[in-house]
Amino acid sequence: MPSFDPSKRDKLEDFEHREIELLGKTRRVYVAGQGPAVIVMSEMPGISPYVARFARWVRDAGLTVYMPSLFGRDGVMPGVPGTMVTLARTCISREFRAFAANKSSPVTQWLRALAALAHKECGGHGVGAIGMCFTGNFALHMMLEKAVVAPVLSQPSLPMHDAAGLAIHPDELARVKQRLENEDLTVRGYRFEGDTFCPATKFAAYEKALGDRFVGTVLPDSAANPDAPLKTPHSVVTLHLIDEAGQPTAQARDEILEFFRARLIDGV
Repeated sequence: MPSFDPSKRDKLEDFEHREIELLGKTRRVYVAGQGPAVIVMSEMPGISPYVARFARWVRDAGLTVYMPSLFGRDGVMPGVPGTMVTLARTCISREFRAFAANKSSPVTQWLRALAALAHKECGGHGVGAIGMCFTGNFALHMMLEKAVVAPVLSQPSLPMHDAAGLAIHPDELARVKQRLENEDLTVRGYRFEGDTFCPATKFAAYEKALGDRFVGTVLPDSAANPDAPLKTPHSVVTLHLIDEAGQPTAQARDEILEFFRARLIDGV
């Protein structure tokens, strides 16, 4: 793995840069690794060096990472000029329904198609998916694609301004829940205890909707990296992760990687 310096732009040179057209829409997707596929969806404002670092951990775990560029400037540090513009543009985009409690974002249809393609290309027992913050609950939507068997919701924050909303249409939620039951699958979720973007009411809503099929992990705020550019504990596997043995965030990362490997490689 390249030396990690989040202050420098990550050119993502160790990824294949692919232009993938699905459902009439072309997006850049960064691909690396071998083995079953995992879709890594970035948090706002885009594919930062922190998100790319997590993608490399997925790759190094013996998996193929597909990291689509959904918004923002690829490889730049969060907080650079233009971040708020990216957020504003994405929020009003027709592809993202940032404020709708019971509606699904249209972009999830493209992401499901990407998962189907990735499974066809990489094989294995299925595809993993992790969303972060703005894309956090997209991994739940992706369960509507039969190839997706290992969804992870890292600090899911949509819909904005509705702490108990899930940003998914009730009919789709019912189909996801039925599939979880039929195939004995689980959804993993991660958040910090004091996270104001993904508060306790958000996880409570997932627990109410999915029952014991939702396995939520809550980390203490003291586990967050104090040197992160965002002072509010929020980004479990990116900004606020402390890459040291024994750290709760590092343990959460390793648990996620093992979840992917167990479901996609071992099929358990």
